Amino acid sequence: MQQNINATRMEMLRLRRRVALAVRGHRLLSQKRDEISRQLVLISRSLKELRQKVERELLETSRRFVMARSTMEPEHVRAALEIPTKKFSLAVQFASVMSVKVPQLTKQIEGDIVCYGFASTSGEMDVALRALERAFDTLIELAGKEKQAQLLAIELQSTRRRVNVLEHVVIPELQATIRFISNKLGEVERDNISRLMIIADMIRGE
Repeated sequence: MQQNINATRMEMLRLRRRVALAVRGHRLLSQKRDEISRQLVLISRSLKELRQKVERELLETSRRFVMARSTMEPEHVRAALEIPTKKFSLAVQFASVMSVKVPQLTKQIEGDIVCYGFASTSGEMDVALRALERAFDTLIELAGKEKQAQLLAIELQSTRRRVNVLEHVVIPELQATIRFISNKLGEVERDNISRLMIIADMIRGE
């Protein structure tokens, strides 16, 4: 690469500007990398708590449904759950975390999850369905956090690669080229001085 470089002062100034820009980019990307890492640590802590909460709520929901089935006739259980009256849709909005678009999930619900008459059902069925509703809310939150963590992890890998390329390839190569040009210019300057001295000696000899 250095063999094809024009060893001129203009070229050296241009490369020095590129080095300054690369150093600034390296600093900004390093700050971004560190902040994404911090965000991932925070999300990972909340994920652990959310997973534990989901497990507890699903276990409680399962237990409640078992109790409801034990107090109701099988045909009454099927009839109670056969025609749902609650409509559910999921809305996705995006927020920016360190220039990464991360999803924020919100539910939109119409109707009631309790969709049956009370003559042939037990109170345990009501409790079980309410427990399922709570668990579903936590599941939505968990899904959103896990997607955020996945996207931030991908961005972190990309940012780390860019930081490493700047630090170990781009900046060192530019600095080496600048040194090469500086040495070449020094050689040219010394040659010029030597020629001038020879010319001066020749003039004095006349």
